[in-house]
Amino acid sequence: MRIAILGSGGREHALSWKFAQELGQENVFCWPGNAGIPNSAAIDIQDFESLAQYSQAQQIDYIFVGPEQPLTDGIVDYFRAHTNIQIVGPTQAAAQLEASKIFAKNFMQKHGVSTTKFKAFSGQELAEAKAFAAQYSGNLVLKFDGLAGGKGVFVCSNMDQLTAALDELIKKYGPSARFLLEEKIIGDEISILGFTDGQNCKLFPPAQDHKQLLDGDLGPNTGGMGVISPVPACHEDILAQIQEEIIAPTMAGLSAENLDYKGVIYFGVMLSEEGPKLLEYNVRFGDPETEVLLPQLKTPLLPLVQACLSGQLDRAEMEFWPGYFVDLVQVAPGYPGVYPKGMPLLCRGQMPEDVLVFYAGVSRIDGQLCSSGGRVLNMMAQAPTLKAAQEKAYEACQQLSFEGAFYRKDIGQRTYKVLKA
Repeated sequence: MRIAILGSGGREHALSWKFAQELGQENVFCWPGNAGIPNSAAIDIQDFESLAQYSQAQQIDYIFVGPEQPLTDGIVDYFRAHTNIQIVGPTQAAAQLEASKIFAKNFMQKHGVSTTKFKAFSGQELAEAKAFAAQYSGNLVLKFDGLAGGKGVFVCSNMDQLTAALDELIKKYGPSARFLLEEKIIGDEISILGFTDGQNCKLFPPAQDHKQLLDGDLGPNTGGMGVISPVPACHEDILAQIQEEIIAPTMAGLSAENLDYKGVIYFGVMLSEEGPKLLEYNVRFGDPETEVLLPQLKTPLLPLVQACLSGQLDRAEMEFWPGYFVDLVQVAPGYPGVYPKGMPLLCRGQMPEDVLVFYAGVSRIDGQLCSSGGRVLNMMAQAPTLKAAQEKAYEACQQLSFEGAFYRKDIGQRTYKVLKA
């Protein structure tokens, strides 16, 4: 059995690590991957025809898609139509749940998924959008409709901020850009991920990402600076409510809309005083959530994939290791803006026990692993308590790093707004 993982970051390294435990590293490939992931190859994953030909030549049995862009562009549809290779992910139609925030919000509204109030606009309706925003004194969230790598969301508190955000959005995405204005709610955001066969959904424990660059949730949004799982204050009664008000109606909606979805689904949930509200769907594993969820998964991964593809996920079981899992992301200086590349990774000592390193933005220069992206290293630690896992992860950052490396010092130390310990 041979599997190829598509993508190049820490998420894909975690997938490669997990599959290798079951299949052997020699049967697990990552395209294009990076210099820290075994069996990487510089394949263009957006060229579906060449990718299919290469996959067949390599006798690949399964394709696991990491990032959202190929899914949005219809890679699942292409492989099903032109190959016998099994591919994990939603069809292009189902991938709209992430590709279009307007599509997703309309889906939520239609199928009774608990979410926030919203209104959709286009770039030609700026006057109407500003008039609508004025009713809320600009205290809204502005979201670009399409894929934006986590950087198309503007949280505003007044009309000056909202007007500036609209100007930036139109400048960046063009005068025809579609966008949402969404009710702003206060609460605690968590990530709920699971596998689905389009009818059933099997969930991982909840995770909590830390998106802002700086301690105290300050600074610009990033792709993710760190994550913990499970979330200590997210008790069973909250998860039951999420199941009833978000996950069950989503599954019913997929069935009602005849959306073909066999893969990973991500629910970005805000726990507010009024209960859980779904902020967004992702149609693939999150990054860095994957880096704590897969080490937590005691169950082999391939049988879950096979159950998804065969429509028999209801028969599958997911077991998890006890304890807490913390992932710290080391980023290049200047990220998420302009940052240098080519800084050698420096190993200063021995890693603490139960620490995994998942490589993200790395390349090899003259035989040396060096930084090549904004998010460079994921330091994932496991321990019986959250505090012990945090300490291990921070110790790991002292042992492997690079010049100018930056990371948050408060991952897992968030003061909750709604959740009670």
